[in-house]
Amino acid sequence: MKIASIIGARPEFVKEAPLVKELRKRHKEIIIHTGQHYDYEMSKVFFDGLNIPEPDYNLGVGSGSHGKQTSEMMIKLEKVLLKEKPDLVIVSGDTNTTIAGALSASKLNIKVAHIESGMRSYDRKMAEEINRVVTDHVSDILFCSTNIAVQNLRKEGITKNVFNVGDIMIDAVKQNIAIADRKSDILKKLNLKTKGYIVATVHRAGNTDNKENLLNIINAFIISKEKIVFPVHPRTEKFMKRYGIYDQLKNSSVIATKPLSYMDMIFIEKNAKKILTDSGGIQKEAYFFKVPCITLRNTTEWVETVNDGWNILTGADKSKILKAIMNFNPKGKQNEKYGDGNASRNIVNIINRISLCS
Repeated sequence: MKIASIIGARPEFVKEAPLVKELRKRHKEIIIHTGQHYDYEMSKVFFDGLNIPEPDYNLGVGSGSHGKQTSEMMIKLEKVLLKEKPDLVIVSGDTNTTIAGALSASKLNIKVAHIESGMRSYDRKMAEEINRVVTDHVSDILFCSTNIAVQNLRKEGITKNVFNVGDIMIDAVKQNIAIADRKSDILKKLNLKTKGYIVATVHRAGNTDNKENLLNIINAFIISKEKIVFPVHPRTEKFMKRYGIYDQLKNSSVIATKPLSYMDMIFIEKNAKKILTDSGGIQKEAYFFKVPCITLRNTTEWVETVNDGWNILTGADKSKILKAIMNFNPKGKQNEKYGDGNASRNIVNIINRISLCS
């Protein structure tokens, strides 16, 4: 088959890395990059570090409001899909790229496969939740990471071509952590000792675009006096400067850096004593590495990490964040493994089987 993989944001690049190896054993794949993430640290470094082939198309959409960004993607995607006429479009996750790809393909009667189907935070104030739900309801093949995701889809009446394949981001971690262990010198560069620091990431609109939330989070980082490595997302940097809080980090124990490469990021996560984040992918990576995770949100789609006691939700509540930094030290057993690291192989095997039957 001719398969179009539509990607555009940092988490999608990570998922593409293990998938491309399996897809291209049998199928012709074209990669369409929407340009949602375009800075070197947010895009090109992942293609280089994870050996992802250069995109066949880069739509160069860039930043913008949700409506503007999604609509521009759809206009440009429609032209490419009409030209290429793929048999299947693959999207993943919950970004504007995800929903733009799914809607563009479905309106052209091209089959859609969604990786990470069925994830639900049940928080409709999050744009990502809307993207997930709508994408699932227009998809033809739904690849789930967990049994809970399968159950979520069943509640919504979606039962056909639903498969629990495991989590593809775990594939990426398993395939790359040994390389990161050998090659990453990020601890040396930042003068860090194993388990002697905390990693923090903040990028969700509910935190960055809300001045009170972002102030609470950054003030909690500073007040804790912990050594916190903080790779700053371009969106977060923009709002921190707008709110006048970026310079406050200079005289604190917070180490603000540019976004890190994938190899440096998983290595620094693995060796951290705790992780503070509002990212879905990093919650899973923290769980995999058995590093306590403090999620700066009131809900999560990765509920297994909370159910097993390795993740605590604090939202942007400064006192809750500080309390978790000091006292959250889980030791319990982990029950949900998010698969065995073969999600990408499972996905392609199912695509092969369905294509033979169609």
